[in-house]
Amino acid sequence: MSVVVSTASLSAADRVERWREAVSRAFVPLDVDLLEEDPSPGRIVSDRLGAMRVAHVQAGPQVVRRSKRLIAQDGKEFLILTLQRSGTAIKEQDGRESLIRPGEFSISDSSRLLRKKVEGEFRFVSFQFPRRDLRVRDGDLRAMTATAFSGREGTSAVVASCFASMAREAASLDDSVGRQMAATAIDLLALLINERCGRFAPQAPETAAATLVRVKDHILRNLCDPDLSPPAIAAAHHMSVRYLHRMFQLEGTTVGGWIRTQRLERCRRDLLRSPALGLGVAAVARSWGFVSPSHFSRAFRAAYGVTPREWQMHGPAGEAAQR
Repeated sequence: MSVVVSTASLSAADRVERWREAVSRAFVPLDVDLLEEDPSPGRIVSDRLGAMRVAHVQAGPQVVRRSKRLIAQDGKEFLILTLQRSGTAIKEQDGRESLIRPGEFSISDSSRLLRKKVEGEFRFVSFQFPRRDLRVRDGDLRAMTATAFSGREGTSAVVASCFASMAREAASLDDSVGRQMAATAIDLLALLINERCGRFAPQAPETAAATLVRVKDHILRNLCDPDLSPPAIAAAHHMSVRYLHRMFQLEGTTVGGWIRTQRLERCRRDLLRSPALGLGVAAVARSWGFVSPSHFSRAFRAAYGVTPREWQMHGPAGEAAQR
């Protein structure tokens, strides 16, 4: 469930302290200076994907710092990838200063000095995760912090697309799916850093992860298509069907099984909302690519232990009653 913090209902005086507290809770302890006499309202919406925290942030002009005092105080080693949505930010770390524009992203390391300044209203999405989860050399990471990565071309565009998709789905993702998506996104980021530092290896696990990210993103964008199939997916990515199956086998699943799981999860979510929308079970199933109502019903019961109708009427309570 998303955690929402907003200062909109507070007086200007109360917004300052509340916002400082909210920023440090959402990320790591930071010194925050608001640059307006009458501070604009701020809002943070946070979700968890395993050890990763996803936060949608919007606020007014400010400067944030990670000082030696705060680093020594908590000793936390997190990385934060930030996708800039609107407004521009000046970020400083490891001897670099970069202007981060809308559509670009950057990486920060909580274990080292950091300064970030935003002079106007802004929106961004951040992804905070343990430093140890990113398997790259420390020197290579230092070379990439406070760097503006384009979200429009090359490998960095694939990274931006993957993290952006994850941000859109974060609130509704099943815990196990969320953890897997977060791990895959971090592997893709490692690929980008290795590539930028001249360590690109075509056979490295991160490379296979990058290809799998693109394939899964394609599948998720086409889940509602009943004709979605391994041959069609392989053709769209210029690979053999055999190689496509092999990638999913290495994850302990199949192409068809992964598609079915994603469709069922979305049907499971939408069935709880369907009565209010006047939709029946069959309509929800069709909206996510299930052609046969009987096949959908069997697959749903096999996955969750209740029929679609029982889940629609009773939700988690009906599921518990079957155990």
